[in-house]
Amino acid sequence: MSPRPELREAQTFTAFDRHFGRLMMQLGGGGEGVHLAAALVSRACCEGHVCLDLGLWAGGTIADPQLGGRCPPLDAWVAALRASRVVGSPGERRPLILDERGRLYLYRYWEYETRLAAEIRRRARQPAEPYDAGRVRSVLQNIFPPQDAGGTDWQKVAVAVCLLRRFAVIAGGPGTGKTHTVGRLIAAIRELSTGPPPRILLAAPTGKAAMRLKESLHDGAGRGLSAVPDAPTEVFTLHRLLRPEGEGPRFRHHAANPLAVDWMIVDEVSMVDLALLAKLLDALPPEARLILVGDRHQLASVEAGSVLGDICRGLSRAGFSPAFARNLEEVLGEAVPVSASAGELSDCMVELRRSRRFAGGSTIARLGEAIRRGRAEEALEELSREKEGAVVWIHGPPQTRERALGEWVHRGYGAEFSRGEPGALLDELSRFKVLCALRHGPAGVESLNPWIERRLERSGRIEGSPTRRGPWYAGRPLLILRNDYRLRLFNGDIGICLRHPAHPEEGLAVFFRDPAQGIRRIPPFLLPDHETVWAMTVHKSQGSEFEEILLVMPDHDSPVLSRELLYTALTRARRRLALAVSAKIFQTAVNRPLRRSSGLRDALWGENDGGAGEAAFASPAKDE
Repeated sequence: MSPRPELREAQTFTAFDRHFGRLMMQLGGGGEGVHLAAALVSRACCEGHVCLDLGLWAGGTIADPQLGGRCPPLDAWVAALRASRVVGSPGERRPLILDERGRLYLYRYWEYETRLAAEIRRRARQPAEPYDAGRVRSVLQNIFPPQDAGGTDWQKVAVAVCLLRRFAVIAGGPGTGKTHTVGRLIAAIRELSTGPPPRILLAAPTGKAAMRLKESLHDGAGRGLSAVPDAPTEVFTLHRLLRPEGEGPRFRHHAANPLAVDWMIVDEVSMVDLALLAKLLDALPPEARLILVGDRHQLASVEAGSVLGDICRGLSRAGFSPAFARNLEEVLGEAVPVSASAGELSDCMVELRRSRRFAGGSTIARLGEAIRRGRAEEALEELSREKEGAVVWIHGPPQTRERALGEWVHRGYGAEFSRGEPGALLDELSRFKVLCALRHGPAGVESLNPWIERRLERSGRIEGSPTRRGPWYAGRPLLILRNDYRLRLFNGDIGICLRHPAHPEEGLAVFFRDPAQGIRRIPPFLLPDHETVWAMTVHKSQGSEFEEILLVMPDHDSPVLSRELLYTALTRARRRLALAVSAKIFQTAVNRPLRRSSGLRDALWGENDGGAGEAAFASPAKDE
C-alpha cells in the first residue's frame, strides 16, 4: 500500500466539493465522517479516480479548516457511512455507494463500472459465431505472408483472436503495428463474409486520433493490401458516433436505440474514460463484436478511470489457455504459447511486441523500456549516454538550459511561418513540437507559447509585434479544443493563420488540412474554442506524432509528473527527442506510476490489486 496521502493545501478542495460534503451530511446524517468522505470522493472523481479508497485516507490529515484536521479510523469511518441514509451498498440506489472493500463511489460511477465489467465479462465468455477453420487459415496465410525472421507473428495471432472472440484487445507500444493489424483484420472480416457486407464501425476518442487512424488505414492499404477491399471510408469520434443530445451527457444511441453495427473497433482506448466506454457498450447490440486497440502504458483519460490499464491488468504474455490455444492453432496452422494460468478474459488479449519504428537497440527504444518498467537509474544512464543523437538531455544552470531551448526552438521552427503555401507550413508544424508537462508555471504551456512567439518574431518567422497585432497574426498555429461538426473541426486539429497566398487582400484566415478537400480556409471568427500551439501539453499531444519532440519539465516536483507522462511524451517522437529536465525530477517521475482508484480490475479479474489506490489525486489531467 502506498504512503497515506496528505492534502497540504486548502485549495485542493473546491467550493463544490465542500458544499457536496455538507449536503450529504445534512441529508443523510453521519456527522463529520460523512461530510469529509463525500467531499473527498467528489474531489477524487475530479482528479480522475473512479472511487475513494477509504483505507488509504483513514487516520490521515486534511489541511483544510472547513473539513477538519484528520480522517477517522477506518472502522469508525465505515460505521458512520453505513449508518447514513445517503450511503448504500452495491445494488442499492443511493447518492453514495460503499462496497465491501472500503471503496466509496458516487452512484453514477459505481453504475458505470458495474455495467462495463458485466458487459465485458459477458462478451469474453460468449463464443463468437464460428468460421470454417480451413477457410480462416487460408485467408490469414494470404494476408500475412511468412516472416523472414521466423517466430510468432503476433499481428497474425491478434487477427485470429479477434475472429474467434466476441471481445478482443489489441495492445502494443509505438510502432508495433496496431493500425496495420486493424487494417488486416478488416480485410479478413470482409473476405470471410458470406452474407450481406459486415457493418464495420471505426472510432477514436478525439477528432485528431480519428483522422490519424483513417489516414494510417488508407496508407496501409496502399502498401500491400491491393487485393483486399478498401478500409471503411469514415472514422468517427466516439461522441459523434453516439450522437449527443443537447449539451448534457445523454446520447441518442443507447440500449433501447443501439448502433447498427456488427464489428465495433475503437482505437486509442487509453484516452477513453469509464463513463464514455460504458455508454458505448450500452449502445452496442448484444451480438456485435468489440475490438479495443491502444497502448496500455500511456497516460490515462482526462476524465475518471484508467479503463484500458484496468482491462489489461491480467493480460498474460505467457500464452493462452490450453483449450483456446488449440482453437488458435487450428486456424493459424502453427503453435502458439500456452499458459495454464490464462483464462477467458486473458484469452481475448494480444500484446504486439516488436516495434518497427525504433530499432531494438536504439536509445529511444532502450529509454522507453526503462521508463515503462520504472527503472530510474537505467533510464537516467540512457539519457546521459548521447549528446547529439536520437535522445538529447538538456540540463544544467538556468542560462545554459534557456540557451539550449532557444536553439531547439530556432532549429525546430525553422520555416518562415508568416507566408507561404498553407499545406507546406502545416507539414512543418507536424514535424516538430514543444511538449510541456504542465499548463501553468514557468515551464508550462501558458509561459512557453508567448516565449516562443517572441523569439520567432525577432527572427522574422512570424508577423509583427504582439502589442501591435493582437492575438491574430500571420504564422500563428492553432489547436482546436472543442469539436464542431458543422465546420468538421475536431478537438486536437491543428491549423495555421495566414493571408491567402493568392489573395492577401482578403485578410487573415485559418487553414486546416482536410482529407477530402486538401486544405480548407476558415475565418477566425467562426472557430470553436482554440489556443496557440507552439507548445502543447503532453495530454493534448495524445493521438499525434511528430518527427522531433522537445519535452520541457518543471524544476519543481508535481503530482502531474509520472512514468506514464514521460512514456507518452517519448512515444510522440518518430525520430528524435530532447528532454529539458533535471536528473532529480526525471528520476522522481520515472519512480511515480500513475494509479487511479478503481474497482474495475477486481470486477474483471477477481483479484485485489494493492496498487489500485496509489498516488491518490496524482492525476496529470488536472493541469490541463
